[in-house]
Amino acid sequence: MINLSQKPSASPHVHRSCGCGVHGLSRRNVVLAALAIASAPLLRYLPAHAATSDVSEVAPGVFVHQGRYEVQSAANRGDIANASFVVGSDGVAVIDTSGTAKLGAELRDAIRAVTNKPIKYVINTHMHPDHVFGNGAFKQDNPEFVGHYKLARALGTRKDGYLAANAQMIGEDAFAGSEIVLPTLAIKEPATLDLGDRELLLEPQPTAHTDNDLIVTDLKTGTLFLGDLLFSVHVPTIDGSIKGWLTVLDGIGQRKAARVVPGHGPKTMELPAALEPEQRYLSAIADDVRQQIAAGKTLEQATASAGFSEKDAWKLFDEYHVRNVTAAYAELEWE
Repeated sequence: MINLSQKPSASPHVHRSCGCGVHGLSRRNVVLAALAIASAPLLRYLPAHAATSDVSEVAPGVFVHQGRYEVQSAANRGDIANASFVVGSDGVAVIDTSGTAKLGAELRDAIRAVTNKPIKYVINTHMHPDHVFGNGAFKQDNPEFVGHYKLARALGTRKDGYLAANAQMIGEDAFAGSEIVLPTLAIKEPATLDLGDRELLLEPQPTAHTDNDLIVTDLKTGTLFLGDLLFSVHVPTIDGSIKGWLTVLDGIGQRKAARVVPGHGPKTMELPAALEPEQRYLSAIADDVRQQIAAGKTLEQATASAGFSEKDAWKLFDEYHVRNVTAAYAELEWE
């Protein structure tokens, strides 16, 4: 395992004083002041103007924004995936940036409402547009853009299609300024990034949800960021290998973590329970498709029935399930 960080000099300590006196306060004013102080941690994370700045501190220094259980649209502005950031003593790492440059800018505003430490790293857990199109909002910070070593190729191959499709779904205005920002730091083996008083462990995965999935662990709090290796409520989507995904999930289930952050789903979940619905869904597809292939059924016949026992367990089933069965059939037909 290698450490890819270069520690900068520590940021100067800034002392902030309220400038208020303590003499002659009425009991009412003391109570009001106490209430204001108690509410301050919540207020600083929720600037009213920014939808993506609705973030929660799920562990000390670890913040998560939850995306919606929806398909990208003009109504939701592409805000459908979870986005996170981790604050160390020397700097900040962003983990996924949402689906447009404007949402990325709102996430950046949320970071700046929490800390003025430099944004050193922008990490993408995989190639999908709802996780990477906010990257451009962070170019002004001159961070390292970090991803799986296969991420650059995947984004380069799909660049034009991603730009056209997402502009159409989200709308030209909401999508304005969005661009593909390729990684400047490629992860081919486990590596650590030092944020000052905390390290992030980055682990590239074999082909599963995609061929460029990257797991991130905040070692200080035991928070595991799984990206779209973990879906909850939102039906999983296969863009890699169903067999590989099930194998990776088996390995993740053996890990110890204080909490996991899915790519789509609640802000945090717990192992191994978080994985079980997804494992059941993918296994149902694989088992049914194998039976259909063994019985000589066509792809069309398989997509009409395979995995439909899971229909009521997921949102967006109708939008993505047939595509998942198609991908599984194409892979399993050649076992």
